[in-house]
Amino acid sequence: MVGRHASKTPGRVSWRLRTALGGLVALVLAALVVGLGVANEVTTTTSSTSSTSSTSPTTTSAPVTTTLAPTVTLSAVGDTELGNTPQLPSNPNALFNPVRAALAAPIVFGNLEGTLTDATTSKCGAKSKQCYAFRVPPSYAKVYADAGFTVLNAANNHSDDFGVAGITATTTALRAAGITQAGLPGEIGVVREGTLKVAFVDFAPYVLTNDMLNLSSARQLILRAKSMANVVVVYMHAGAEGSGADHVTRATEYYVGENRGDPYAFAHAAIDDGADLVIASGPHVLRGMEWYRGHLIDYSLGNFTNYEDFSTSGDLTLSGILRVTLSATGSFVTGRFISVVLHAGGQAFVDPTGAAAAFVNQLSKGDFASSAAVIAPGGAISKVG
Repeated sequence: MVGRHASKTPGRVSWRLRTALGGLVALVLAALVVGLGVANEVTTTTSSTSSTSSTSPTTTSAPVTTTLAPTVTLSAVGDTELGNTPQLPSNPNALFNPVRAALAAPIVFGNLEGTLTDATTSKCGAKSKQCYAFRVPPSYAKVYADAGFTVLNAANNHSDDFGVAGITATTTALRAAGITQAGLPGEIGVVREGTLKVAFVDFAPYVLTNDMLNLSSARQLILRAKSMANVVVVYMHAGAEGSGADHVTRATEYYVGENRGDPYAFAHAAIDDGADLVIASGPHVLRGMEWYRGHLIDYSLGNFTNYEDFSTSGDLTLSGILRVTLSATGSFVTGRFISVVLHAGGQAFVDPTGAAAAFVNQLSKGDFASSAAVIAPGGAISKVG
């Protein structure tokens, strides 16, 4: 985190040791994923429609039925965490109220920056001052479901804050709430909209998740997702953190000495391998958007609704909701960026001034020039830069 956790070493005070042990733990997590189901499926509303036009009453011609080609629509946001036990909101269900309508879509995706568990043994040592382990009660899974979320990401540096016990509790709680999870080792989340299947393949630079630093393994996961669904969405929790990390560097990025991947190279490789849309968060600040081979890449959606977990100062107050409609073959149909602002404490509100969109446009044009994705004043995302 940044700001409130500005000097945070995100659970990585002993990251070299944890990396050494990561392979063993990853095997346990892989077994967990297999036991709980590699790909969960959630059926959402249909986007396929038909219209019937009748001929003149004086004729006997049969009605003509026109069936529109199916599409899939999703909304996506960045990092969300609804507190940290024992610091919890008095009414967690109210936190999403200001953005509930703006979020609404058949598929709603977000990054769960923490765990849903009552476990008490965390990755942090008793005397650690720069280690953060986040947890809220398992019942909060229903808070996310009631807000409309259908897919939540586990590929980040906080999904293992409370070890295997925390991961197991989180996965179980999400499943009970009807939310699909993606991002644990080997895990692909599959959801439906009407007749179409959408696969979410989520990555982070850690062996305890789908590891984006292992490009060969990442490619195989994306190819497998392509065989499972009509549309493939790749998420990456990647890049440096903080208000100074708003630009895409086109190089390997580090935070507190930790390799956070090369978001630019990974996003391009993901599309080369078959992804139809790439979305991201992790830097805790918005980043630009670009077009690559006709597909949209959003390099960071920043922070979203939280409760006293993330900084709310300067550019870190800016957030957004990305709404995208794709065809049955994964082609971009329409897109919209809804500007959001985080108030003190972390609650998100729709921002009619469009400050976040203006900020993203500035970053996009500066980082990607002619390949930039441009947000119009009304929020529409243009197909050409």
